[in-house]
Amino acid sequence: MDYQDIHSIEDLKHITETQPAALVYFSHHKCNVCKVLKPKVRDLIENNFPRMALYYVNTLEQPEAAGQYSVFTVPTILVFFDGKEYVRESRYVNLDKFYDRLNKLYGIFFG
Repeated sequence: MDYQDIHSIEDLKHITETQPAALVYFSHHKCNVCKVLKPKVRDLIENNFPRMALYYVNTLEQPEAAGQYSVFTVPTILVFFDGKEYVRESRYVNLDKFYDRLNKLYGIFFG
C-alpha cells in the first residue's frame, strides 16, 4: 500500500468524509524530516492497520487544502475515522505514541 496523491480540496473533503479510516500526510519535497518520516508512517500503517487508507497532500501544490485543514507546519498527519478527525500530529512525531493512539482508536472502530 502506498500513499495516494490528493490533487484538490474537493478530493480531500470527499475522502475524509467517506472513508471509514484515512490517514492524510501533509508535507512537501523541501522538508527533510518529512522524507524520513513518510515511509516509516506508511510501514506502520501497512503492518498494523490494514483497513486504513493512506493519502498525501503536497502543501506547496495544494496550499488551500492545508489552510482548510489548519495545517501550518510540515509534516502534519491527520487521521480520520468515519469522517471525523481523531488524531493530529505535527513536526516531530513519536511513532510509539502515535501507534498507541491509533491502536486504541482502530480497535474501537474495527474491533
